[in-house]
Amino acid sequence: MNDGDKGRFKAAALKYDREEREAPHLVASGSGRIAERIVEVAREAEVPIVEDAALVSALLALDIGEEIPLDLYEAVARVLAFIYKVDVGSR
Repeated sequence: MNDGDKGRFKAAALKYDREEREAPHLVASGSGRIAERIVEVAREAEVPIVEDAALVSALLALDIGEEIPLDLYEAVARVLAFIYKVDVGSR
């Protein structure tokens, strides 16, 4: 992040399909208007949104399509567990 990005809204989107890949991978990321659009699309698709500034910062360092590195597994697992709970609770 450069100084011009300080305080800007940031977002990242992950996809995880065990049949497709071994680990979740980054499908979108950005700051400012791009981040706003990522969240807008997620809401329209009724995808749960989790706020975690530290995780988003780490995900912004990845390239689109890149699988998450081992050091992010725990943080991403917490997000996936939360989403699973939300999904199961809404049935």
